[in-house]
Amino acid sequence: MRSRERREMGRMGRSRRWDCRILAIMLLWPAFAQADESWALHGQATFLVQFHPAFRSPFEGAASLSPSANGRETFDATLFGGVRLWPGAEAWANLEADQGFGLSNTLGVAGFPSGEAYKVGKSEPYLRLQRMFLRQTFDLGGDAEQIAAAANQLETARSADNLVITAGKFSVVDIFDANSYAHDPRTDFMNWAVIDSGAFDYAADAWGYTYGLAVEWTRGAWSLRGGLFDLSRVPNGTELERYFDEFELTAELERRYVIGGLAGRVRFLGFVNRGRMGSYNDAVALAISSGQPANVALVRRYRSRPGMALNLEQRLSDMIGAFLRLSLDDGSQETYEFTDIHRGLSIGLTLQGDDWGRKQDSVGIAFANSAISQAARSYFDHGGIGLLIGDGRLPHYADENIVELFYDFAISPQLNLTADYQLIAAPAFNADRGPVSVLGLRMHSAF
Repeated sequence: MRSRERREMGRMGRSRRWDCRILAIMLLWPAFAQADESWALHGQATFLVQFHPAFRSPFEGAASLSPSANGRETFDATLFGGVRLWPGAEAWANLEADQGFGLSNTLGVAGFPSGEAYKVGKSEPYLRLQRMFLRQTFDLGGDAEQIAAAANQLETARSADNLVITAGKFSVVDIFDANSYAHDPRTDFMNWAVIDSGAFDYAADAWGYTYGLAVEWTRGAWSLRGGLFDLSRVPNGTELERYFDEFELTAELERRYVIGGLAGRVRFLGFVNRGRMGSYNDAVALAISSGQPANVALVRRYRSRPGMALNLEQRLSDMIGAFLRLSLDDGSQETYEFTDIHRGLSIGLTLQGDDWGRKQDSVGIAFANSAISQAARSYFDHGGIGLLIGDGRLPHYADENIVELFYDFAISPQLNLTADYQLIAAPAFNADRGPVSVLGLRMHSAF
């Protein structure tokens, strides 16, 4: 065996040993962890392996999903530490260890199949401080309600009408575009186009976090949210912009209701990004005149890029919940942070396991349809590369359609094993490639 291969196998072996050690700590932690109302420690560990067999591919480009049979794994472990500073105020920090890669280095599918795969992958585990924020809650009257303890949430009581201010480093989707049935790749669906609104191009670094300020006002059945967030220095970058020279403004209105004794809620979200971004049409015009592949990085200037999303969740029975998301953004300019989707639809159901004697188990099925603008189609057909996709050409466009099905098996109150299947038609909107079947197995522990 060549020395390079031996070194690579050694690195993989050390990474797997780290995975096992961290997972063991997470499982044993409840035996000695302590918490009270003034402080708390929580943790989670998630290991995910995904595989796809070989699929039809007459051509491929620099950002294509590999047509060869391919398997990849990711692992992350997070320690959530929180403390109550004064009445209504909590401070939280999340230290996370990450390791692994998404399929084809998280490239080749706009609705990427793993929400656990960051745009930055490494063979060796590494540490990052992903969240560090302060939350202040002001009671404004109404009935008292109890908030249960959870990761990034101390057990507390507050009035039904309240004002909550969050400032620091966190994820935009910690607060906006939430959904009870499709929002957490560690416990429910895994596909990017299912767990978030596909066309919600929210501010984030390559790991999905940013600095910002969010304000939430709740009165009765209504909530109104607004936020200011920092964009990365360049689209899809690892470094955030200094001094908020490039930024996102986001607003969301939520209405809660009950129909026939079954709770539901609807959210309407609007956002606008202000930053240096390129026009697809300008990039194509330059490519035609220069004879080079289209490149939005060559035509960037300071612009605005707006979008919107509708997010619905509805309980259908004591065991069945449904969700629907619709989203749309300005497809004339390059996507800045999230993924290459300009129009998105996702719909699905989740079912708890009471009917078959597995109360803690759940099963889910979802469908996602994603599309890009005519300007983006021309850009990719002229050899352009996006955040996640770029096959070198796009002679036959098709919407990217995805079906996802999972079964989550509760091994114990702290440990779950999930089997997941996704069928992806026209990956990267390319009717000439695919379809692709993605098989996944996830192990998740939390305390």
